[in-house]
Amino acid sequence: MTIAVIADIVGSRRLADRDAAQRELEATIARVHVERPTALAPLTATFADEFQAVFAELDHALAWLLLLQLALPEQIDLRFGIGIGAVGSVSSETGHISDGPGWWSARDAVEAVHRLQDRAVPRARTRVVAAPGEDAAMAERVRSVNAYLLVRDEIVGAMSPRTRRLTYGRCLGRTQHHLAAQEGITQSAVSQALATGGAAGLIAGFQILDGASG
Repeated sequence: MTIAVIADIVGSRRLADRDAAQRELEATIARVHVERPTALAPLTATFADEFQAVFAELDHALAWLLLLQLALPEQIDLRFGIGIGAVGSVSSETGHISDGPGWWSARDAVEAVHRLQDRAVPRARTRVVAAPGEDAAMAERVRSVNAYLLVRDEIVGAMSPRTRRLTYGRCLGRTQHHLAAQEGITQSAVSQALATGGAAGLIAGFQILDGASG
């Protein structure tokens, strides 16, 4: 199984300084990759406001993308399409172009997120689509994962920038004492922010996914 990921910047045309935002976003992606180098092909800018990555397993992708969501700079938001399916390449005069059912499914997933955002779930950011031909067990898993992602995106989307930073740190095993010193606040304030922000479920879910991905 191969997992293709397409990410695009939400509202990229409205960014006050597109160049600065791109640099900051790429620095954030690089930092998350250092923390968890689980991608077969790290998330890389491809065209306009789009990025692409490849993972070996769905759990790898889900855990890594949660970290990235939590780490994103305050003014930058990403939309993620996750495609399950084969990833190959076609020859071109300029080299090899990545192609295949995994990428087609990832594109379908991005478009599905866009539709959700425009309708009843404005905080939706992540969707999974399996390529035709995947087995019934995978199709059932995709339905369950998409239900989980709706809730996950809602929680992350409602968090303050500080709570996202704290949740990111706790996902990576940093102590509340360490995070308090980093933020210049008390440990009690860290605990309260995590509790009121709904971080406990995100952290527990991340640990399950991260454990499965080794």
